[in-house]
Amino acid sequence: MDTEKNYNRLVLNHYEDNWGSNYQIRRLEKGPMKTLSKEFCLLEYPPNAKRKMWTYATCGMSAFNDDDPIEAHIFSPNQDEIIIEILTAVSYYHKNEAKINLNHTVNFGIPWQPGSKCSYGLISLPYLDGPNLEILKINKSFTTHFYWLIPITPEEVNYKKKFGVEALEENFDKSGFNYLDPFRKSVV
Repeated sequence: MDTEKNYNRLVLNHYEDNWGSNYQIRRLEKGPMKTLSKEFCLLEYPPNAKRKMWTYATCGMSAFNDDDPIEAHIFSPNQDEIIIEILTAVSYYHKNEAKINLNHTVNFGIPWQPGSKCSYGLISLPYLDGPNLEILKINKSFTTHFYWLIPITPEEVNYKKKFGVEALEENFDKSGFNYLDPFRKSVV
């Protein structure tokens, strides 16, 4: 059995169970893509009646043999090739440099969208979708978590490092944080 293909099929089925099957499979055909699994891809969901935003999700960021496997998704107000690059780079980093997980931050290396101050991402619980999306139990001993990659500013990263993720999330709540606004001001 090809466990890599099987894992990706289970991840894909999980996304379809939660968000439907109206998506395009996307791949970055340059840079670090060559070192990721040939099964790795991104799903690009267009806005729909339930969700008025673009959704991009990894499929194969982790594998059956990984400890604490995760997949990540990001929301966008518009369709954007940069997000394909960002999620591919984050997946590459996760596979080849250092495992990332809940409450970690990652440096995108570029703004989330042109002109945005958000050049980092916070690995967060999928608050918009809840535990139905967050947890995929594959068997008694193997669970994959699906996390929201929230674009944040360098100031917010520093604040999180100093005061913790809960303090940062409290500032998100207090400020009326608009996670879809690439030009939003820092909440700290």
